[in-house]
Amino acid sequence: MSITVHLPDGTALELAQGATGADAAAAIGAGLARAAIAVAVQRDGSEPQVVDLARPLESGVRIAILTAKSGPQALEVIRHDAAHVLATAMCELYPGVKLAIGPPIAEGFYYDFDLPEGVRLSDDDLPAIEERMRAHIAAAERFERSELSVSAARERFAAEGQDYKVELIDDIVRSAPAQAPVQTVSLYTNGPFTDLCRGPHAPDTSAIKAFRLQSVAGAYWRGDSKRPMLTRVYGTAFFSQKELEEHQARLEAARARDHRRLGRDLDLFLFSELSPGSPFWTPAGMTIFNELTSAWRALNSARGYHEVRTPILYDAELWRQSGHWEKYRENMYFTEVEGRQMGLKPMNCPAHIQIYKSARRSYRDLPIRYSEAGLVHRHEPSGVLHGLLRVRHITQDDAHIFCSEDQVQEEVRACLQFAFEIYELFDFDVRLELSTRPTQRIGSEEMWDRAEAALAGALDAQGLAYERNEGDGAFYGPKIDLHMEDAIGRSWQLGTIQLDYSMPERFDLRYNGADNAEHVPVMIHRALLGSFERFIGILLEHFAGELPLWLAPVQALIAPVSDPAAAYAQRVAERLRAGGVRCELDLRAESLGRKIRDAELRKIPYILVVGPKEAAASTVSARVRRRRKGAPPGEVEHHEQQTELDELCAELERERYPQSIRALRTPGGRLPTEALEQKLDIL
Repeated sequence: MSITVHLPDGTALELAQGATGADAAAAIGAGLARAAIAVAVQRDGSEPQVVDLARPLESGVRIAILTAKSGPQALEVIRHDAAHVLATAMCELYPGVKLAIGPPIAEGFYYDFDLPEGVRLSDDDLPAIEERMRAHIAAAERFERSELSVSAARERFAAEGQDYKVELIDDIVRSAPAQAPVQTVSLYTNGPFTDLCRGPHAPDTSAIKAFRLQSVAGAYWRGDSKRPMLTRVYGTAFFSQKELEEHQARLEAARARDHRRLGRDLDLFLFSELSPGSPFWTPAGMTIFNELTSAWRALNSARGYHEVRTPILYDAELWRQSGHWEKYRENMYFTEVEGRQMGLKPMNCPAHIQIYKSARRSYRDLPIRYSEAGLVHRHEPSGVLHGLLRVRHITQDDAHIFCSEDQVQEEVRACLQFAFEIYELFDFDVRLELSTRPTQRIGSEEMWDRAEAALAGALDAQGLAYERNEGDGAFYGPKIDLHMEDAIGRSWQLGTIQLDYSMPERFDLRYNGADNAEHVPVMIHRALLGSFERFIGILLEHFAGELPLWLAPVQALIAPVSDPAAAYAQRVAERLRAGGVRCELDLRAESLGRKIRDAELRKIPYILVVGPKEAAASTVSARVRRRRKGAPPGEVEHHEQQTELDELCAELERERYPQSIRALRTPGGRLPTEALEQKLDIL
């Protein structure tokens, strides 16, 4: 008896009945067999599933042997291995420790532990844990998979006092569909350690060539603040020491650019336990926020959006009707007002729907585009709050478009074009992702087919490259997500464009068509910055605090060299302010060197030095911080120039806004849309 499997290039490979991924690798070549980490198996066109090399293969499947050169899939396997080795070391060093979960994550892995009473872990303990891990890696301990009945596994972990594993087993059983109840669970053993685990794992621990434990943090069990606080140990692993060192260098660069540190150093915002997860904006930070909002408002208006403002508190019945009650209420805040249950809005869409419903609509009115810098509140667990990047008090650059079916593709195209225009302001290169129907969703399959086809059609019609992210759509519709890569290689999601056929039906939205019959509009949800808070956090890290001139809280600082020059410095400040330039006058009794140094630490783009010589000639001595063309964001050069005051003022007024925003600030100004579209080469 034999089976046939297919390789990535379509080649058929005949193997003995019961052959494993390891057997397939050996049949292809001895070198591949030595390098193999795991095998990706694809059945009937479904998504490939990564499994152990020791798992038997089925006839007819397509396989790909994963090695160190296979990228993220293989890296995820050895990071999962490293999490198990970490747990092995912790069990030996801290007898009685209780184990929670230890998954691979985007940048490495972690494991959550409930430490014995009286034991506290800090970063100082990590070297000793690493040393014990190295011994298990050097021993090349094999990862052996076994299966136990649910009752036997539960009894085993209960006897070991591993309460979290027992709870996980119960959850596995509870979440299984009634038609396919779970009978067994899988365990993996490496050396002295056995864990509840689905896998996959490499053949043995020696596949982990380089690793580093990075930090210790607290994390609530299941992210629930009412559950126990566990100790989370973060680490990362790679196939070579060089890759690890490059990763560590990126982390150091990220720490230097951390927006929380920059926010403190530049006095932009602060946080308080009096309102966790909600930034307090200082005057300097509010300048950035307002300039971004002003640009957003002008660009929206130029593209036919009508700005609205809606309340933040609503009757809970609204959220039941929208579907948020069923899908999202654990992330919402509720209160009672005069006997009515009320909820703070986590999204603006049901509010904009109320405005649409407030009047009769005709096909002649469509598309209707509402925009709002809308304040929403979402309950993010305290363990995941992270500066401006993960907050509870969120200002979305939100918009909703109500249109007819035959307007969908043009409106999506316009949303994409608008997104590219905004990102062009910051020189962002954008990657597109089409996210399809999630497991938990509302609406019929026919509706989802239609919505996904419409978004894919809009992307294809413009010849735009995109990736598919299966199962990551919103619960009410598919979406196009827009991602950028920052100066140190990290990927961030910025905007999203979501197509929704479901909510208009739920709220009974209608318009009169050309045929004089009633029709249901299509709704497009659109946010391009994502949220103002998160976008500013990303900007600060991307530019290392060296914001573009138009966003800098202080654009110019005037530093007189002596008291006699103060009167002229005051005239310079007045001249700049008259032209709309944000400037400060430094009249402190400090040395000129100290004034310049303090201004540089504040990353002020223009430092203007004036003395008697400049006063007599109506000039300034300017120190300009500029990013060299082609230089990474955040890297600046200093230029010194002696300039006539009027010439400097004209230069600053000219550079104060990017071209597309400056055009809108002139009477009858129009966006340079055609030139931008040619540059982006998308039409």
